[in-house]
Amino acid sequence: MSSLPQPTSAPRTTARQGGGGNAMALLVIASCQLMVVLDITIVNIALPDIQRSLDFSTTSLAWVVNAYTLTFGGLLLLGGRVGDILGRRRVFIFGVLLFVLASLLGGLAQNEAQLLAARALQGVGGAIASPTALSLVSTTFQEGPERNRAFGVFAAVSAGGGAIGLLAGGILVEWLNWRWVLFVNVPIGLLIALATPRFIKESERHPGHFDIAGALTSTVGMVLLVYGFIRAAQEGWRDALTIASFVAAVVVLAVFILVERRSRQPITPLHMFADRNRAGTYGIMLCLAAAIFGMFFFLTLFVQNVLGFSPLAAGFAFLPVSAVIAVGAGLASRFLPTYGPKPFMVVGAILAAGGLSWLTLTDVHSTYAGSVLGPMLVFSLGMGMEFVSLTLMALSNVSPLETGAASGLLNATQQVGGSLGLSILVTMYGTASRNEAEKQIPDFLAQATPAERLNFRRTGQLPAPWSDEVLTAGVSAAFVMAAIFTVLAALIAIIVIQVRPSDLERLKGGTVPGGG
Repeated sequence: MSSLPQPTSAPRTTARQGGGGNAMALLVIASCQLMVVLDITIVNIALPDIQRSLDFSTTSLAWVVNAYTLTFGGLLLLGGRVGDILGRRRVFIFGVLLFVLASLLGGLAQNEAQLLAARALQGVGGAIASPTALSLVSTTFQEGPERNRAFGVFAAVSAGGGAIGLLAGGILVEWLNWRWVLFVNVPIGLLIALATPRFIKESERHPGHFDIAGALTSTVGMVLLVYGFIRAAQEGWRDALTIASFVAAVVVLAVFILVERRSRQPITPLHMFADRNRAGTYGIMLCLAAAIFGMFFFLTLFVQNVLGFSPLAAGFAFLPVSAVIAVGAGLASRFLPTYGPKPFMVVGAILAAGGLSWLTLTDVHSTYAGSVLGPMLVFSLGMGMEFVSLTLMALSNVSPLETGAASGLLNATQQVGGSLGLSILVTMYGTASRNEAEKQIPDFLAQATPAERLNFRRTGQLPAPWSDEVLTAGVSAAFVMAAIFTVLAALIAIIVIQVRPSDLERLKGGTVPGGG
């Protein structure tokens, strides 16, 4: 890695411009990441209003979320590579402006097709801006304590953005209307685009060729895989289209690997996986993303449908998540140079598993203060530790030529892991809730009025309080599976991750013998 010292000289010059300039650069980068990440959850609160406004069916409504996550997760690898070749600041601004345009079009949508197209375009803009933002952290801040702090802020924003999105969505829907969950991105994105040239220097461009075949096969393969799990959650594992999606995904991803092995400038350098720490980091992120996506999704259902929270109250209920994630990220970034990332990876995963295991005990008699807040805070503390450690490990010892690809792969792992994991958790939820419904139906029929029986025959849906029992049983089963994901992450951290003396020296900002 003898090339490392030369490319990092420019960022160090930027760092010497003054703490104020560096702080503003971090604010710009973190604001972009927050905007992109919270957009995954901000629309969740607005879905009922969107359904009534644009006449979505219940099935097609899911695509308001899926259209964004599919294009976002599928194009992240290409987004990271584009920044490496064309210049990260330039590409970052383009991604932000594309995201702004898509948000404006989505807010103005008058029918289902227009909104879904805008959401897909938002995913494209996010896939360009997000990995480039992470690369800019690496090239703007000196390696050592300064970069550790920057990664801590970035990781806290990435992990806590989901909770902030729920709160922001609740406020906007109750005070304005659903269109403002999209319109709000326009002024924020424009401010980011205007501030970027002032506070962030352009990175060195690395001439090369776009790996078009790799970009197409990776994107199509991941979209097929994510769609297969989403379809399985909706139609079952034996559905013909579900099976066809999985088969096609395997074939296309196998072609992607062959293309990358033969490419001189691959979109995803496969040698990155030869480093056991980096490969382990991607595996841990895959598991933890599934857990955090599931936690937000199912707790949102629980607090609104069982505890009876309004959208705004539900948003405030998740606000402590962001605060505790920031605490965990701060602790990890402060002590990483002393202890290395492995202890925080292990402890963070164990805390997350403990919080999710605690949540499996919720029932229809649970309260927010007594049964939800405590486990949610334990989970959040662990995730704060994890995201800082994973981000540093994924980009440690990576050539500046490949930081975009490395950050894009980490982001892609997070998004794809979240989508795939959530689909698995939804399948667990569906099985458990159907089984509970079979137990509740006889009791309902014995107590129901003629009008309630007629409505049940027409809709197939049980009313409260029987529906609360069904939902709670499904949510509890989903949390069991989410806890298993976090235990698997802890095992990977214990068995695979190895922290070398050179890694600790790098985290302290010291010189590593041999430049590597």
